[in-house]
Amino acid sequence: MARILILTGSPSLRSRTSALALHVGDELSLDGHDVEVLHLRGLPAPALLSADTADPAIAAAVRAVIAADAVVVATPIYKASYSGLLKVFLDLLPQAALQGKVVLPLATGGTIAHLLAIDYGLRPVLVSLGARHITAGRFVLDTHIDHLSGGPVLVDQTSRDCIDRTVAGFRDAVRLVGDPADAALATA
Repeated sequence: MARILILTGSPSLRSRTSALALHVGDELSLDGHDVEVLHLRGLPAPALLSADTADPAIAAAVRAVIAADAVVVATPIYKASYSGLLKVFLDLLPQAALQGKVVLPLATGGTIAHLLAIDYGLRPVLVSLGARHITAGRFVLDTHIDHLSGGPVLVDQTSRDCIDRTVAGFRDAVRLVGDPADAALATA
């Protein structure tokens, strides 16, 4: 099974974005994938902001990205773009850090006005880092996420269905990339 790294780019401790990312990680774990979650807010701010890639925590985070077969990138949308925390971390990655990887972008926000932030803000950066295959991302409204009650994370049935389809597409892409025979059949 694949090694999947989930990057959460929310600076908040009580984060809807992190709750969504963990929900997706749980779904992927049920398939037998080795899922690791990296909350970028837990990295040392001075090292992040000074681009200190020699810092042990930063170096370990970069190694985790490089070692992963697939990456889920989850971010809140602030001012029509992905979080500054995520940007600072992505800037520290080597140019080909996502080469050969399947990537799933996830975003949360307070209004559907930010719906296209994945395609116009985040996707170009992921491509520039060499992502082999970026699956269809998903934007989820904050009001559709319950991160506090301990009940279902997605309180809206439409959002649950959308996330289920998004995870299924990512799951299929990870399987195809992991099995060259399947990938050859898919392109035949």
